[in-house]
Amino acid sequence: MDLRKLKTLIDLVSDSNVSELEITEAEGKVRIVKGNPMQTVQYAGPAAPAPVAAPAPVATLAEPVAPAAPVITSHTVKSPMVGTFYRAASPEAKAFVEIGDSIKEGETVCIIEAMKILNEIEADRSGVVTQILCVNGQAVEYGQPLFIIE
Repeated sequence: MDLRKLKTLIDLVSDSNVSELEITEAEGKVRIVKGNPMQTVQYAGPAAPAPVAAPAPVATLAEPVAPAAPVITSHTVKSPMVGTFYRAASPEAKAFVEIGDSIKEGETVCIIEAMKILNEIEADRSGVVTQILCVNGQAVEYGQPLFIIE
C-alpha cells in the first residue's frame, strides 16, 4: 500500500467518528486505531515496516453525553392486506376508534375492503390510540402502518 493512500486513510479516521479501521488487500493488511493522544497504524505486508504513529487532530471537541433513551411503549397496528381503509362500518356510522380512545386487544379498529370483501381489522394489543395514520377511503398496502397505540 502506498504512502499517499495510507495518509488518506489516517486523515479519514481522524476526521470521522470511526474509532478503528482495518483494511486487507493483496499486498498486506492495515489497521488504524484512533486513540488518545496518538493514532496507531499497523501494517502487515510482505516487508512490514515498524508501526507508524500519527499525531491526533489538533482540535478535539468533547461530544455531549446523550441522555438515556426513553422506553418506547408505542405499538403500530399494520395493515394485514392490500385494500381500501375505512374507519367506520358505513359512511354514516361512527368511527370504530378515535384518537385518545382506550382499546382492548381483539377490538375492531377499522375495516379494509379487498376484492369487495369487508375485513374487520382488530387491535393486536391493548392501549390508547395516539395516532390514526390513514384517512377514510385511502388505499393501503400490506404492512402499512394504520394506528399507533401506546
